[in-house]
Amino acid sequence: MSAAVKSYAAVDLGASSGRVMVGRVGPDSLELTEAHRFPNRPVRVPEGLRWDVLGLYAGVLEGLKAAGQVDSVGIDSWAVDYGLLDADGALLGNPVHYRDARTEGIAEKVWATVPADELYAATGLQYAPFNTLYQLTAARSSAQLSSARRLLLIPDLLTYWLTGEQGTELTNASTTQLIDPRTRDWAYDIGSRLGIDLSLFAPLRQPGDPAGVLRDAVLEETGLTGPVPVTAVGSHDTASAVAAVPAGQERFAYICTGTWSLAGLELDAPVLTEESRAANFTNELGLDGTVRYLRNIMGLWLLQECVRAWGEPDLGTLLLEASKGEALRSVVDAGDAAFLAPGRMPERIAEACRASGQPVPESPAEVTRCILDSLALAHREAVQDAQRLAGHPVDVVHVVGGGTRNALLCQLTADACGLPVVAGPTEAAALGNVLVQARAHGLSGDLAEMRRLLVRTQPLTRYEPRGGTERWRAAHDRLAGP
Repeated sequence: MSAAVKSYAAVDLGASSGRVMVGRVGPDSLELTEAHRFPNRPVRVPEGLRWDVLGLYAGVLEGLKAAGQVDSVGIDSWAVDYGLLDADGALLGNPVHYRDARTEGIAEKVWATVPADELYAATGLQYAPFNTLYQLTAARSSAQLSSARRLLLIPDLLTYWLTGEQGTELTNASTTQLIDPRTRDWAYDIGSRLGIDLSLFAPLRQPGDPAGVLRDAVLEETGLTGPVPVTAVGSHDTASAVAAVPAGQERFAYICTGTWSLAGLELDAPVLTEESRAANFTNELGLDGTVRYLRNIMGLWLLQECVRAWGEPDLGTLLLEASKGEALRSVVDAGDAAFLAPGRMPERIAEACRASGQPVPESPAEVTRCILDSLALAHREAVQDAQRLAGHPVDVVHVVGGGTRNALLCQLTADACGLPVVAGPTEAAALGNVLVQARAHGLSGDLAEMRRLLVRTQPLTRYEPRGGTERWRAAHDRLAGP
């Protein structure tokens, strides 16, 4: 790598906020600063729940203006959602939010044509009601889809608006349930059987591929001096976050924490067994030919929704009170789709505890402790199941993302797994985004070298497991029932 320090803008869009971060990368340095943060507030309109993608694009432009001159721009976001373009390249309506109700009951219609076991064997993707495949099936008779000439996943749509060039980045495409994880190409047979026109998608791109340069109008609006290249990164935020797991040579599991918890392993090949499907593990594609073998867990969404319902109390005080509460008094299934929709989260958690014959948490601190115990229990089960199903034992669990700020959750996860937890970095997705750009623009080395740079430069916190795991096993059995 050149001795000069270079700057990269990482646009990192989460389900509740977006941010533009600037990463400065040198031979032995990696610094990340926030240039601009903006809210991501979905809007409920008469036809359903929609993303305010124009507001997000405006936030991106403001962020690039605040970032100043950079050597490249990369975009990552949440997965599965998309925008439709007409023949002139104009957006046909606001993108549908994955929590919209339109996919209710759609999976059964898909499985009537392609049985669930065949779908998994072909695509390796876990069942989730919002996968792009189910969204497209739900939209089949819509005027928008009939008029569409191009489908762009969210980060690809924003890249198109910045550059005028269209592409489909592979790690995000692998969440559509329309990619074969063995060939790392489209699952053409599945598309054909389900009547999904795969030619709607732009050509596939790999992380590190060039994705165009900022248009003149974008340069004028942001004050940047061109040419400024845009680089394809691991545009699914989880792909970027896993790339930023600061692992050495140890055998590791990872948990990407935030609105969701994504818990699993990094493998060289997918696991497509029927046992894996029954355990609802997914095979998404990562950097450099890797597979992200993981399970989706509801994550800190549960706590975010409760905090919203309680009128935004101080989170630090709430977590302190929760830490003093009785451990494992009540737990819920943190992977249950019953918690997917927004609204009434404290009541729904109480109802789940009541239905399973457990004490009902009443105070915000009790509900918070129930949520964190439940997440740690779900982390334990995902890490254990992944090791068993993949035949891939681990010695340490890396926790990255927003949940690293939650020391209680990190400690409970170490206790539940019976393994050390290394927490950090918090802005893993942005760091992974930056590192892929830096490598594409002169940073030599492979994924292992990128991770060694993270170990040397990022603050990490280690949590050792306390006590045995018997009480966690008992909590699992209690939740599983007779």
